[in-house]
Amino acid sequence: MSAPTRETSQLDADEHLEELIRLTDTAGATVEGTLRQRLDAPHPKLFIGEGKAAELRELTARTSADLVIFDGDLTPAQGKNLEDVLGTRIVDRTELILDIFARRARTSEAKMQVELAQLQYMLPRLKRMWTHLSRIRGGIGFRGPGETQLETDRRLISRRIRDLQGKLEVVARQRATQRKGRVDEMRAALVGYTNAGKSSILRALSGADVLIEDRLFATLDPATRMVELGSVGRALITDTVGFIRQLPHHLVASFRATLEEAVEADILLHVIDGSHSGWEEQKGAVEDVLRGLGLDSRRTVLVFNKCDRLTHQEEAQLRARVPALWNARAVFVSAVEANGLEELLELLREEVRARRPEVRVAIPMSDGEALATLYREGEVLGREQNGATIDFVVRLPAATLGRLRRRQGVTVSGAA
Repeated sequence: MSAPTRETSQLDADEHLEELIRLTDTAGATVEGTLRQRLDAPHPKLFIGEGKAAELRELTARTSADLVIFDGDLTPAQGKNLEDVLGTRIVDRTELILDIFARRARTSEAKMQVELAQLQYMLPRLKRMWTHLSRIRGGIGFRGPGETQLETDRRLISRRIRDLQGKLEVVARQRATQRKGRVDEMRAALVGYTNAGKSSILRALSGADVLIEDRLFATLDPATRMVELGSVGRALITDTVGFIRQLPHHLVASFRATLEEAVEADILLHVIDGSHSGWEEQKGAVEDVLRGLGLDSRRTVLVFNKCDRLTHQEEAQLRARVPALWNARAVFVSAVEANGLEELLELLREEVRARRPEVRVAIPMSDGEALATLYREGEVLGREQNGATIDFVVRLPAATLGRLRRRQGVTVSGAA
């Protein structure tokens, strides 16, 4: 059930309803019918108008549907009133997304994050949920939980929320410790709308096994992979959880530890499905989440993916349009075509080079270990033999440069 405002265009409304259908499919339900109403603002009592509610009740009875999903966030009162009118269970957009995350969670961290978001969503809605349970079980001897049981449950949920928040803070500290060991590597984070192809890009870049599925929110846990960039060095690329329009704030808050991988990244790679008709709206939805995380000023490059689905003319128009609109650096890629990621790879090489200034290093020819380290960890730009030593112009990571400076017989003369 979708209730767009008058400002929402017909095309946007269709796309929103299609996205809701995809979310429903991802959650494992079958859509029996759809209904839409255009409103200036949601009805305070029922979210939709009373006449439309009656129409929805008839549709629910005719299709024998046992669940009605609204493409919007319902207040606890609206949810209860709708259940009374329709006589069936009501789920709003936030609850649907929370259910999908619960199904997709695999690691203990993801499960804790989802549980925290679910409990925070559930707490103000306990009374409606208890009433719903009473109606389902019914019968003599079951008259509802009463206020005492409700208060007990509220205390238990509040205690569990605090417990989960404490455990996730420990996870955040562990992640921070892990990141300290990677300070010398250039780090990039893939962010973007769900199903934009972030995981496909990471797998194509790294060659490592990464779950890929043509469904919304295929992956929840951040996956970090090493990407080799030839003589330039390497980079650490992290695939973060996909975003979506009106992403529930409970989820953003509970997944903050996971999203800190993006917070700590040197550069954000905003992956956009360039073949999607609503990519501009999706781009805006992602930027809203990034703004909420305080990342709106972070250096970001737009990565238009799935260019293999565009004609040459469509891609040319996109390439001309993007810089004119946003004055942003953009690359255009395809994760499925041979050499389809070359623009992105060259961008990563530029980022690594920028972190490694050119220096002159003189190494004795007899110091095989130092020579091997220089070739293994640096990018050699030039070399010249000078008697018993070899003079190099090279780009090196800060840690390697520090080790060579301390090595006897090796001379580092500063910037080349």
